[in-house]
Amino acid sequence: MNALNGKIAIVTGGAGGIGGGQVERFVAEGAKVVIADVAEDLGTALAAKLGENAVFRHLDVRDEASWNDVVADTVSRWGGVDVLVNTAGIAGYRLIADLTVERYMNMIQINQIGVFLGIRSVIATMTERGGGSIINVSSYAGVRAGAGVAAYSSTKFAVRALTQSAAIELAPFGIRVNALLPGVIDTPPVQGWAQDRRAASIASIPLGKFGSMDQAARMAVFLASDESSYSTGADFYVDGGVAIASGREPPRAKRAKV
Repeated sequence: MNALNGKIAIVTGGAGGIGGGQVERFVAEGAKVVIADVAEDLGTALAAKLGENAVFRHLDVRDEASWNDVVADTVSRWGGVDVLVNTAGIAGYRLIADLTVERYMNMIQINQIGVFLGIRSVIATMTERGGGSIINVSSYAGVRAGAGVAAYSSTKFAVRALTQSAAIELAPFGIRVNALLPGVIDTPPVQGWAQDRRAASIASIPLGKFGSMDQAARMAVFLASDESSYSTGADFYVDGGVAIASGREPPRAKRAKV
């Protein structure tokens, strides 16, 4: 339970869902964690629950100044940043014919630009500390796309490419950069799916079940810890095999009514 003892981490999207699971597991493993999110009520409540080793800070991942403030506050509070987990993101299904530029660009700003800004913002402090670990959350949809996920998959493919470029550039400074690719994780939104949708999704997963938030968090712990010290620029799957399953496709989006 001490895999991250003494490490200082920032987790975006950390107020709930996969990010919230990562925050809880990181604290349990000995890390000090900044819960970086726009969901102030949820983030503040989670920080209060976890005690002195967790703090909430408002972060809009699209905003460069917001990133600079969060990183500066973390350095001032705890001395630096050892781990960054870029979990914040949005999803959505829309056929290309119904996909507006505004909707597409919003997804790019959050899912893709947010990751870029996060990586760039921690380079200086990680370099000063002799290295660090950056974990970018992509998706199984960042490997195999399908109908209705053009915008989402585009951003998640891009996160994987950004991860590889950053890994090459930052390796000389001891900074490792890896991608974490979750499948369908049993978060509260997924728990709210209709039973027939849950059954159809489970049927497409080789291991025959959804992943838990703790399973996704434990992979992030591995990548944040020294146990993965020789791993960089790689994709790490927590998806029950869905990304490689033949014929797998995300649920089809229906054409919006006009």
